[in-house]
Amino acid sequence: MADGTFAVAMLLLGLTDMGMNHCGTANGCLGKTETTPRLMFSVGEVLERRAQPMGEVYLRYDLPHKRGPFGEAVGLSVAENGETWIGFGQTYKMNFGGSPFYGELHAMPGLYFDNGGFDLGGPIEFRSGVELGWENRRGWRMAFSYDHRSNAEIYNKNPGIETVAFHVSIPTR
Repeated sequence: MADGTFAVAMLLLGLTDMGMNHCGTANGCLGKTETTPRLMFSVGEVLERRAQPMGEVYLRYDLPHKRGPFGEAVGLSVAENGETWIGFGQTYKMNFGGSPFYGELHAMPGLYFDNGGFDLGGPIEFRSGVELGWENRRGWRMAFSYDHRSNAEIYNKNPGIETVAFHVSIPTR
């Protein structure tokens, strides 16, 4: 699944959830509701594809509202050779019954600066992925994630990269 599969899965699951749980409410299908803002820190490794494996640090802030079932987030990542990505997009969280375990999908378009490091083909790069984790009673989340970044073939060159990481996410209020 090293393409836009996670973004498509997020869209399909989110639209299904929206139709079943949000469209009949007073706020409407994409009505704005409050949610807990979160700050996520992540360390991981860019997997070898056409790039050399390298470390990456990722910071994401989940905004204090949702639009229907979709959260909104802004992210910034920096890899060890200076490659930098910044983006804004949507998240979709699924709880596994009444357990503390969850899954979350995200899709975030953004800008990529190779800074002399790995060339992804152009400055517009899409980041999509999945995280599987556990949330404690205080709202702290710990998760493993897998994500993919590429330009969806809007440029001639589209090597793409994958990242595997460990996240810690804390509520900010």
